[in-house]
Amino acid sequence: METMELHRGRLIDHVQLVVRDVPASRRFYDAVFKSLKVPLGGTLDDGAFWYDELFVSNAKSEAAQGELTGRNHLAFQAADRAMVDAFHQAALAAGGSDNGAPGERPYHPGYYAAFVLDPDGNNIEAVYHGEAKRSAPSVKVTF
Repeated sequence: METMELHRGRLIDHVQLVVRDVPASRRFYDAVFKSLKVPLGGTLDDGAFWYDELFVSNAKSEAAQGELTGRNHLAFQAADRAMVDAFHQAALAAGGSDNGAPGERPYHPGYYAAFVLDPDGNNIEAVYHGEAKRSAPSVKVTF
């Protein structure tokens, strides 16, 4: 059996978005995650794909049970303000719609974020919380 390695945070194990047009979503999320320096996790024969904890499929997938997901808000971590800016530019160039240009937000001092709508209308955010020290870039799980 091949060893598999996952990187996980603390709260969410995974999120599934069920979309109308998987190729359009793939172009969008490929651009978004390239700007955030997150590698593609993998793909399935039906075109479904995943990046870390985000799995994207169409309504024919077994887990979707024939239903599209509703509007969601997903926020992805950025390493700095420049990465938030790059995310916003990449998302717009890949078919996203502006939902809030990069800038400071009132949530807490140093909260710098940008928002875009993906091809299915999900509100996608990249956020930099300001200078912070991490104990590790991610939790590494090997099995």
